[in-house]
Amino acid sequence: MFPPPDRALIEHAATILTRGGLVCFPTETYYGLAVDALNSEALARLMQAKGRKEEAPIAVIVSDLSHALRLWSEVPRRLLELARQHWPGPLTIVAPSRQGIPRPLVGREGGVGARVSSHPWAHALAQALGGAITATSANRAGEPPAMTAQEARAQLGDAVDLYLDAGTTPGGPPSTVVVFSESGMLRVAREGAIPVSPDTPGPRG
Repeated sequence: MFPPPDRALIEHAATILTRGGLVCFPTETYYGLAVDALNSEALARLMQAKGRKEEAPIAVIVSDLSHALRLWSEVPRRLLELARQHWPGPLTIVAPSRQGIPRPLVGREGGVGARVSSHPWAHALAQALGGAITATSANRAGEPPAMTAQEARAQLGDAVDLYLDAGTTPGGPPSTVVVFSESGMLRVAREGAIPVSPDTPGPRG
């Protein structure tokens, strides 16, 4: 379905990320814009490139569940079940953040969102970095998401250090976003590509 990644190009992109650079890359929906998610200076540069205000938190892509667990302080059993069932895939899981996670990744309720991408280029990039990359769309704030590297370049230009061109992405619904509270309750924050049922609170007595 997707073209295999160019390993040499992926390694070059990972080197750029370790130096605080910005890389445009394909995902299973649209093109994304990656920086090293734990690099505060790179995150600030990302926000500037997109013209984005520090309101909505930035979700991340990791190479596997073990890297996601490094971001969360609470890991309910159902979270693990959903991750193992739907990852790799367009399901972003938000859970309470560990201390020390950069502020732009953490939402108002104290959660950080992560997913494992099913696109081989996105997965390979996160794996090559050995950590978490940002998963924000490769477009200026308020503009439509890009389905090609050329569309992303038209909006972001030289603000991005490297464009990884793997052809046209499928587009379609964005990733589903589910949020786990500290008590382990699940709610669906955004309905998307993967259907997930929220928890139903029991009667209060």
